[in-house]
Amino acid sequence: MNELQDSVLEPQDGVEAADNTPEARPRPRRKGIYVLPNLFTLAALFGGFYAIVMAMNGRFDSAAIGIFCAMVLDSLDGRVARMTNTQSAFGEQMDSLADMVSFGAAPALIVYEWALKGLGKAGWAAAFVYCACAALRLARFNTNIGVVDKRFFQGLPSPAAAALVIGFIWIMDDAGFREGVKDIPWLVWATWTLTIYAGLTMVTNVPFYSFKDFGLKKSVPFVTLVAIALGMALISQHVPGMLFGLFMLYGLSGYAMYVYRRMKGKHVSVIATSTDEPDEKGLHQ
Repeated sequence: MNELQDSVLEPQDGVEAADNTPEARPRPRRKGIYVLPNLFTLAALFGGFYAIVMAMNGRFDSAAIGIFCAMVLDSLDGRVARMTNTQSAFGEQMDSLADMVSFGAAPALIVYEWALKGLGKAGWAAAFVYCACAALRLARFNTNIGVVDKRFFQGLPSPAAAALVIGFIWIMDDAGFREGVKDIPWLVWATWTLTIYAGLTMVTNVPFYSFKDFGLKKSVPFVTLVAIALGMALISQHVPGMLFGLFMLYGLSGYAMYVYRRMKGKHVSVIATSTDEPDEKGLHQ
């Protein structure tokens, strides 16, 4: 009996005894950070920070360029991550924080410095409403990402809202309204109205087309390339005016779609009826 116990307790031939000492336990593998997509995110963050610095120095045209560059970079980081299979939870959180700076805090500070400062409490209140709505919109986007129809945004996306506010500043600056803007009542109140509109539209349930079903790998008719070339030529004629006009049309398109579908008796909510099929056809209420 003792021999049987000894044979059980002793390790068999060719099998090493397990070493459970703390020094011998394998250390958990550290998770790395993917450099490529986060470089685009950091560059977008720099664009927002650069815009704030330029606004503080009265160079609002350069501030506008910084915000629009941040928009381009923000649209690329997610695509680069998917193309290179380098998606990560860290990258998602980093992207949201960068968006809050570039498309939330930066436009609010720039518009306040440009025109709203002269309104006193009404001015900084409008800037804060925009900034707060940008934060709420980003938080809602992160929590609803699994149940929203991917073809549509729930409310105006924060980059488009920033383009409305900053684009208006850019065209006014290009038209010669560089100094003394705070002393022009109609311009100040027009800026105030646009800031409130952009902020509140971000937190509505109005559907805005996301263009996510537009794939670069899909074949398109030849006339599509011609239209793109014409669009680039038109934008080059007057960059501030054309960009502001395009984003203004986009900022109104959601309400137009909402009214149209209401008149047709169709559902207008972008929340899918099933979390298992967030891409199911149509908008559901």
